[in-house]
Amino acid sequence: MKEKSETNLHIESTPSNFIRNIIEEDNRSGKWNGRVETRFPPEPNGYLHIGHAKSICLNFGIARDYGGVCHLRFDDTNPEKEAQEYVDSICDSVSWLGFDWGQHLYYSSDYFNQLYQFAEYLIDCGKAYVESLSADEIRELRGTLTHPGKNSPFRDRPIAESLDLFRRMKTGEFPDGQYVLRAKIDMASPNINMRDPVIYRIRHVHHQRTGNQWCIYPMYDYTHCISDALERITHSLCTLEFEDHRPLYDWVLDQLGDKVPCHPQQIEFARLNLTYTVMSKRKLIELVENKLVDGWDDPRLSTLAGVRRRGFTPRAIRLFAERIGISKADSWIDMGVLEDCLREDLNENAPRRIAVLKPVKLIIDNYPENLQEDCFAPNHPQKPEWGKRIIPFSKILYIERDDFMEVPTKGYFRLAPGVEVRLRYAFIVKCVQVDKNAQGDIEAIHCTYDPDTKSGTPGAESRKVKGNIHWLSVKYALAAEIRLYDRLFTDPYPDSGGKDYKTSLNSNSKQIIAAYVEPSLCEAKPEQSFQFERNGYFIADRMDMRSDKPVFNRAVTLRDSWGKLTDK
Repeated sequence: MKEKSETNLHIESTPSNFIRNIIEEDNRSGKWNGRVETRFPPEPNGYLHIGHAKSICLNFGIARDYGGVCHLRFDDTNPEKEAQEYVDSICDSVSWLGFDWGQHLYYSSDYFNQLYQFAEYLIDCGKAYVESLSADEIRELRGTLTHPGKNSPFRDRPIAESLDLFRRMKTGEFPDGQYVLRAKIDMASPNINMRDPVIYRIRHVHHQRTGNQWCIYPMYDYTHCISDALERITHSLCTLEFEDHRPLYDWVLDQLGDKVPCHPQQIEFARLNLTYTVMSKRKLIELVENKLVDGWDDPRLSTLAGVRRRGFTPRAIRLFAERIGISKADSWIDMGVLEDCLREDLNENAPRRIAVLKPVKLIIDNYPENLQEDCFAPNHPQKPEWGKRIIPFSKILYIERDDFMEVPTKGYFRLAPGVEVRLRYAFIVKCVQVDKNAQGDIEAIHCTYDPDTKSGTPGAESRKVKGNIHWLSVKYALAAEIRLYDRLFTDPYPDSGGKDYKTSLNSNSKQIIAAYVEPSLCEAKPEQSFQFERNGYFIADRMDMRSDKPVFNRAVTLRDSWGKLTDK
């Protein structure tokens, strides 16, 4: 479901931050003539995760708020790990979040010819050379953070020889790894990224867009800045790990001068660190490929496909991005902040329904055998304009097993022997007996009801009882599959401090139970959200939803204390 119509709506008043301050100063000074163009540049080698959502909301939101445009550009320079599946999933996720790139869809491979010509230009200017050392030898000469690197014996290779070798690399004459092209900068630089970085390598790999046209591919640091410049990006927003790469970004564009249309400004911000998750693409791939989860859209994953299937909404994620803000300082955001954003959204927008997750029968002994009647429940308690729905009532009901206790503890106000409770939207009942099997398990609870206490009828509310429980008619309840998801990890920081993140996988992070729901839910559409009263917020599964036996995923509990309702 696309929500592009909402992209012009502010979730909250947008707070100022250092990026907006930079843009506003640029606009005051006329630096870009009032133009604001940003870009979101994912590599199509995996599915996007919740951390990418922060960058998506930032880049598209900045462009929206300043009357500019945001480009979606795929950094497809490493064909060994890239696939069309990932391109499609990324487009789907960005669109699902409510953002539209319009005509501005690009690929780094669009610029392969220009990138190659610029590389020849750098060689011709004495700013790049073909390297014959192996990757290990290059690494040995690079130096450390405290010791400068050493020049390669091939650093002063004649320009004509480097040009010849580079052209032969392009024609496929050499195997992978025999040569690379390096920028010629400064092997003594305190910034290791400036110590003659590799900007081209040989890869005899089929590319998903260019086929076998190329067997040399540019490196990200070389490609990214040039792609930004060719697309006339004004503000290139990226996460803090690229701060040390900014001098290289600027160096490449400085060498090209007026050969590119502009020199964008790279600005770094802190990435999202969210508790109880891993967001390393490598680790996400491990989880999927080792079948530790049920695919890229497993609702326990931090992927956008996963949180979407879990039941998180685009509104909630955009609200989360606004709420956590943008800063230069790395910090951890508690998962509860994201969950609260979802509760806030769904409390406002999700219709109410009843589900019984751990059913036990309740028999009303004095209710007529063949009688049934309609009870009426609001679709949303704060939105009378949403109307009411019918919940059929009859002699035999299902209630939650946890809503009955033979020996009630202090403060327990639900059903117990001799205790009265109100059946929500219906009558007051009193427990008179329980039926047990040979093992001592309760099979049915017997009650009597007061026919003068039906909710909504005159005088019915004059009798007050402390307990109020939900129910469904056995005759009309719809069998459903309910998937209860918890956090994938038991450790809030599963991969920090050199730990093996797999050791803290939560073995109880997924439970599938047979439950009953209101009969109206046979009409629920995939990805439609509901509040199951007292049980939390649930979504009709986007893949497995069926009208005859619907499937619902728990997105989030009503509050933390309800999280264990069905885990006993």
